[in-house]
Amino acid sequence: MPLTPPAVAPHARVEPETRSFHERTLVDDYGWLRDEKWQEVMRSPDALSQDIRDYLEAENAYVEETFAPLSDLKETIYQEIKGRIKEDDSSVPARDGEWFYVTKYETGAQHPLFCRYGVSEEETQIHVLLDANKQAADLEYFKLGAVEHTACHRWLAWSADLKGSEYFTVHIRDLDSGEDLDYVIKDTSGSAVWSPCGNYLYYTRLDENHRPVTVFRHKRGTDPKDDAILYDEQDPGFYLGVGTTQDGRFIVISASDHQTSEMWVVDGKEPEAAPRLIDAREPGVEYDIDHDAERERFIILTNRDAEDFKLVTAPLGFPDRSHWQDFIKHTAGTLILGHTSYQDFHVRLERKDGLKRIILRHLDSNAETAIDFDEAAYDLSLYSGFEYDTHSLRFGYSSMTTPAQVFDFNMDTAERRLLKTQEVPSGHTASDYVTERVFAKADDGVRVPISLLYHKDTPLDGSAPLLLYGYGSYGISMDPSFSVSCLSLVNRGFVYAIAHIRGGKEGGYNWYKSAKMMTKKTTFTDFVQCGEYLAHKKYTSRGNITIHGGSAGGMLVGACANIAPDLFKGVVAEVPFVDVLNTMLDASLPLTPPEWLEWGNPIESAEAYDYMASYSPYDNVCAQDYPHIFAIAGLTDPRVTYWEPAKWVARLRATRTDDNLTLLKTNMGAGHGGASGRFDRLKEVADVYCFALAVHGKA
Repeated sequence: MPLTPPAVAPHARVEPETRSFHERTLVDDYGWLRDEKWQEVMRSPDALSQDIRDYLEAENAYVEETFAPLSDLKETIYQEIKGRIKEDDSSVPARDGEWFYVTKYETGAQHPLFCRYGVSEEETQIHVLLDANKQAADLEYFKLGAVEHTACHRWLAWSADLKGSEYFTVHIRDLDSGEDLDYVIKDTSGSAVWSPCGNYLYYTRLDENHRPVTVFRHKRGTDPKDDAILYDEQDPGFYLGVGTTQDGRFIVISASDHQTSEMWVVDGKEPEAAPRLIDAREPGVEYDIDHDAERERFIILTNRDAEDFKLVTAPLGFPDRSHWQDFIKHTAGTLILGHTSYQDFHVRLERKDGLKRIILRHLDSNAETAIDFDEAAYDLSLYSGFEYDTHSLRFGYSSMTTPAQVFDFNMDTAERRLLKTQEVPSGHTASDYVTERVFAKADDGVRVPISLLYHKDTPLDGSAPLLLYGYGSYGISMDPSFSVSCLSLVNRGFVYAIAHIRGGKEGGYNWYKSAKMMTKKTTFTDFVQCGEYLAHKKYTSRGNITIHGGSAGGMLVGACANIAPDLFKGVVAEVPFVDVLNTMLDASLPLTPPEWLEWGNPIESAEAYDYMASYSPYDNVCAQDYPHIFAIAGLTDPRVTYWEPAKWVARLRATRTDDNLTLLKTNMGAGHGGASGRFDRLKEVADVYCFALAVHGKA
């Protein structure tokens, strides 16, 4: 059943706004969709100007009427995906001293319960510490941030965002009484960490432009207005965060942009002390620390003189770079992704030949053990846990055909023990599916990996429709993990593909560096060549591909729709960063100053302006035929503001030369991540899949 839109589509009025930069004229016909009170709208969606609200709601009504014939299919897909989720699921319990902590879901519940029970056989009763469903009751939107207990197990700090705007409010709960203290800490970034004694809480507060630029120390039981400022960042391009070392001794304050980092520590033995600098920021140098308590040193992950990162050590009293000593030398082509220090072992996660592996090093003998797997493509993750003095390492594994597994690994004996395999209640037979890893040749000859999933009965003669997913920015890799959602496409004859294009880190740090700033277009041409390759190899055919991306991945699919519209049948752009030039020219927006190191600064550089103008999806919409397009926005999204996809859709509808669909759905009660409940989010996924099936004639 095809999608059938109403005869008359919403019409956005044209009000040209003209500005000049570097002797170039920029005309924005739909700039009026940006509410002048956007900061207020983030906190209170009701503040949205009525004319903008009317337009967005007209677009929503248009989408609803277009999708109406597919209501049964949408419900079917929703129930399919929901049926693959174990509703009464729980995490593998994680030990912390005399308690096991566990996250549980109850049947029908949208949100988790955070619980614990005693290690001893006498203390087996499960105590519910926080029921997020009760906190979310009667709220349109509810998203948890931090849930952190103290080392003494008496206090719990938890945070929540009630609008989707990522302004989190922190609450403190007395676990003896089960009651929250009678005050809250507002306008935080969501993260919060305790001092070892549990008397102090450290957190980051957002400024009026939604930037986490100030770290505070809160004394439990006191008025938050009296909280001490520990650090106030002056560079608008740097964001602050808080954390702790694995042993819990040091509170860590981090400042970073996209290529430089700087860290300070507060010794938990002196929680009221001023932060102490680890090493002064140097442009292009990143580092991350952990604490080796037994040897009284920091272990530091850094890219200083090491493109793919190396590990060094430094004494606690002299942690700056002049005292760094190599611990794990740099190996070109082996990217170290992260690390954790335990009492007797150091663990690092690295990527070699595009695949992840875990390396354990015994800190006394320096002997190393590798943990890897044999599938052609998979995902691997570390769980650091709560404990420091442990010889048990927990990690997760999945592939496109293998549901998620959780293992404990004995670091002394190298014994691997499977603790849990993700249940698929409606059933899953891995042998019914095929996963492959193939390589497309980019314009410059570089081999770009593609991960594929399809049903064993799907013909590979070019007739199969294909959904091609990509991201390709910020060094973020799209690893091929198990998805209960995409099976609803694959079971209907789709090939599902993930393009590991440059801009991520799948091929090492240079994989990222070679597709940013003034080489950003490499990301788009890589993606187009992945589509061409898959058509050439008969996994699909030209014009039989729907491309899917979100956020910066939305920019990717928007740019590719301009570059190669005849290659694609459909485009799904979720919260898409498509108004690149206008956004990067507005220094007041939350992410703009930090993003200049990813995309360039068009305010200061004419070269950056021209390059950005040459690929920005919104600015390059032209009079040509386009694929069917489905854009999704969030009204309170602080990352990709709602007006970006709204303006893009308005220009597309007014400019394109065909009758294909141009759809915009704005979630009026959510932000960047869409709906907050686990089942509500599945309904949004069902929308996307209904669109893909319909445009390919599979509905």
